[in-house]
Amino acid sequence: MKETKVICFTNNKGGSGKSTTCSNVGCAMAMAGKKVLLIDADMQLNLSLSFFSEDEVLEFATGNKNLYQAIKAQKDLSDYIVATSYENLDLIPSSTLMSSIEYELFTKWQRELILKKCLENVRTSGVYDFILIDAPPTLGGWVMNVLCASDQVIIPVEASPWGLFGLANMFDFLNEVKQISTELKLMGIVVTKVDTRKNYFKQTLETLKEMEDIHLFESYIRVDSSIEWSQDNSAPVVAYKKSSRSAKEYTALAEEVLEIGSR
Repeated sequence: MKETKVICFTNNKGGSGKSTTCSNVGCAMAMAGKKVLLIDADMQLNLSLSFFSEDEVLEFATGNKNLYQAIKAQKDLSDYIVATSYENLDLIPSSTLMSSIEYELFTKWQRELILKKCLENVRTSGVYDFILIDAPPTLGGWVMNVLCASDQVIIPVEASPWGLFGLANMFDFLNEVKQISTELKLMGIVVTKVDTRKNYFKQTLETLKEMEDIHLFESYIRVDSSIEWSQDNSAPVVAYKKSSRSAKEYTALAEEVLEIGSR
């Protein structure tokens, strides 16, 4: 039976391109023949909106087939999976009610491990090669849940003057989680929203390269209007406009993730 790897995309700073990176890496993996499950763990619903229309996402969010309802009832996540229009690619949608998930978890026994338990049957079924989770841009009990359910972490960092802001807090939080989930590893950092003409792109790269024991992905994602066009059409850019620069960059990133994730 194949071993299913769980990878979390997280950054406590909003606007890092986290959901866009998760959706495109997942879709590129699926296009490469891997069976992938995406989990939208963010109340902003951006990962769900990458594959479904606003009306469909709101229907998921207000119905019974979403992550919030599963976690609240501590149910097996197998029953909450929906197929996307792409081969090899499924999704567990989110809900706006995820904003109150911390409250729901507060009184639960071993609350930091609830997502891991709910995901156990999906993970051990051998159906999926990879499970990718889009975490909310916060630090707290729910993100701890997401990290405890994961094997590896990818941190997208925006190439901007404020892109590295809060990264130290993220690292501190990861170290806290590792006390509970000792096998958790940081796969690496990917730089997003890059404008190669700007000095702060070079500064961001230099700062990240100076960090000890931190893998920096060779692929970086440049600013590209094709990404916005694809988002307007509820599709990942790797599928919506395969010839675009960003599609090629996300595909290259997915190849790096596959190579590291398969070790």
